[in-house]
Amino acid sequence: MNFIRKIIDTRTKNDEAFYKDLKKIIGFNPKNLQYYKKAFIHRSIKEVDKKTGLPLNYERLEFLGDAMLSSVIASYLFQEVPSGDEGYLTKMRSKIVSREHLNELGKDLDLFRFVRSNVVKSKFGENIHGNIFEALIGAIYLDRGYTYCKKFVFKRVIIPYVDVPKLEGKITSYKSLFIEWCQKVKNDFVFEVYEDSGNDTIKHFSVKLFLDGKIIAKGRATSKKKAEETAAKRAYYAFQHEISNL
Repeated sequence: MNFIRKIIDTRTKNDEAFYKDLKKIIGFNPKNLQYYKKAFIHRSIKEVDKKTGLPLNYERLEFLGDAMLSSVIASYLFQEVPSGDEGYLTKMRSKIVSREHLNELGKDLDLFRFVRSNVVKSKFGENIHGNIFEALIGAIYLDRGYTYCKKFVFKRVIIPYVDVPKLEGKITSYKSLFIEWCQKVKNDFVFEVYEDSGNDTIKHFSVKLFLDGKIIAKGRATSKKKAEETAAKRAYYAFQHEISNL
């Protein structure tokens, strides 16, 4: 206990506040705050390591965290679903670590408040939340190892959110499902995407989804991928009966 107090006493007030907030989020004492600070540095800051000259931002930690998260989820599913084959387990893991779900997890923990950047925060897209969530997992791994990484994933991902039976019926990509249906029934489809900023300050894209030459759905979002997914989702519900019967 005296050792912990000694560590806290040597920190700045900002570090102490960060330490306390971080401990609440991860559920244990962080040892090296530098790993966690790095997990929230955006590349726009353009910081470099004084010793190596390499960039200091969360991107490498995000890569590491993605791998650690996938590893913990894969191990959990392998043990939880002994009858699942490789394809099934891969599909279930993809649903758990989907970008949409990771973004929600990052938002739930309010991780965005820690981000340091030279970009106006309103300009960030949704994926920043999932990116820093993965970076945080990477920082935990470097700081405390795999065991604590696993504890965090179980506490923040698996226990509160993972329900295997429910996940089996969850659709993670309406576009993939729609395309798969079209290919099976030999329907021609086209996603026609164009830039459509209108009066918005952030660039937007609109998409028209054609089926056998007819427009069946439209979508609009801040990226081409999101706009296509929106249109595909609307198309899915318009043809849900036909698609579900395949």
